[in-house]
Amino acid sequence: MASRFFAELRASQVEAACGPSSIAVLPVGAIEQHGPHLPLATDALVAEAVSKEVVAAQGEDLWLLPTISYGRSVEHTWAAGTLSLSTATFAAVLDDIGRSVAAAGIRRIVLVNGHGGNVSEIQTALRDLRLAYGLLTFGINVFLAEEHDPAWAASEDGLGVHGGAAETSLMLHLRPDLVDLSAAERRIPARMAGNVHARFGGSVAFGWLANDFGAEGYLGDPTLATAEAGASGFKSMVATLGDQLAEVARFDFPDSARSR
Repeated sequence: MASRFFAELRASQVEAACGPSSIAVLPVGAIEQHGPHLPLATDALVAEAVSKEVVAAQGEDLWLLPTISYGRSVEHTWAAGTLSLSTATFAAVLDDIGRSVAAAGIRRIVLVNGHGGNVSEIQTALRDLRLAYGLLTFGINVFLAEEHDPAWAASEDGLGVHGGAAETSLMLHLRPDLVDLSAAERRIPARMAGNVHARFGGSVAFGWLANDFGAEGYLGDPTLATAEAGASGFKSMVATLGDQLAEVARFDFPDSARSR
């Protein structure tokens, strides 16, 4: 199969290779602390790996853009190593890429996000890019399925949202050389576990910093992680993203003239 990496095209090939039916797939991650057991690049590595797998398998008119490894990680800036973009910078980067994608003749762009702190900014960008450049814009949060996997929900009280069993399992599958399980311990905030509304995924939102839950800045039980669970979770994420991108390819608004 020919390469589906947009950056490997020559400038002279872009017009013939890309058109209104093309989909630009943009992995977006973060460089931030993930506790003492996982690497800073965890979110970027996961978003990129899932995107690469799906683009390679489905090919056709999907084009993988270079990963945006930096994200908005203000909840982790207290920790050494976190590299966070400001809201304005993050928005400007997404705007510049969207403008350039539209100029290449591509009509659809999908932001495949691996970091929870990027969600609100990406949601805003989807509308801004739609308005500014007429693109059909989509956001997919690949971490949702792994964090809310029933296999972990009971053992982590639904609080394994950062550096927990699911994320650690994925990294044991993808990059075991970057994982130090000897440094992992269970970190579940007991006071929040009994909440119905004011909790992650609940109906009451709250501002938080990762070290609000402990000096090491992670939530969950990474001691439960296994490479086998990571392989199974990764396979499921790839299948889900494949289905989502297939639907994106068919998506359009009723007033198709406005969409172009």
